[in-house]
Amino acid sequence: MATRRYGPKASTALDLWVKLARASAVFSHRTHEHIRSFGLTESQFSALETLGHKGPLTLGELCKKQLVSGGNMTVVIDNLEREQLVERVRSSTDRRVILVHLTKKGKALFESIFPSHADLVADLASVLKPEEQRDLAGLLKKLGLALQHQETIS
Repeated sequence: MATRRYGPKASTALDLWVKLARASAVFSHRTHEHIRSFGLTESQFSALETLGHKGPLTLGELCKKQLVSGGNMTVVIDNLEREQLVERVRSSTDRRVILVHLTKKGKALFESIFPSHADLVADLASVLKPEEQRDLAGLLKKLGLALQHQETIS
């Protein structure tokens, strides 16, 4: 039906979009449920995960990694700081730069919860063979980078 109305090129793209959106929604719902079981929001978990894997970052770097606004990230970091999971530390090499670090409590939390999260993600993805997972990841990266590039040109 969509092919006759919009043409084969649009029909194929629409089919991709619907399947991608549905798969992403289900995958996200399952991982977000797991994240909430730790008493964290998705944004808080994402910030802890990024800092846990990348080490100290500026707010700007965190925003860029997570594709969120500075205002949103400031609130997330304020809340994590209130829970004593992160701290802001002025850079020793450039006093204008403030880095966000995991505290000992934050590092301990990250190290205690991330392995089970990784296991959940692996379990969810296991419906695809490892080679299919790598292929899909490569295709999604290609799509995402191309769309980002188009956005910067517009």
